[in-house]
Amino acid sequence: MNKAQLIEAIANEINVTKATAAASVDAFINTVTKVLKKKGDVRLVGFGTFTTAKRKATTGRNPQTGAAIKIPASVQPKFKPGKALKDALN
Repeated sequence: MNKAQLIEAIANEINVTKATAAASVDAFINTVTKVLKKKGDVRLVGFGTFTTAKRKATTGRNPQTGAAIKIPASVQPKFKPGKALKDALN
């Protein structure tokens, strides 16, 4: 499912226009992004938790040349599913 399909599904589920559903999806994405940038986390009980994790700098290899390259340290987004979501899938 892509973003357009998600917006259409939400619009049908709660009986609103696609524009309203799109605004809601965009607001959710923007809010989660802002919180994660501030090193916070977003906990949705039953669904899951969005957090961040630091990755150390490493040395990799260019697959074409075999030359060593430095991969800089970065902050990666993480998602841990909640119990209700796990149970719904199994």
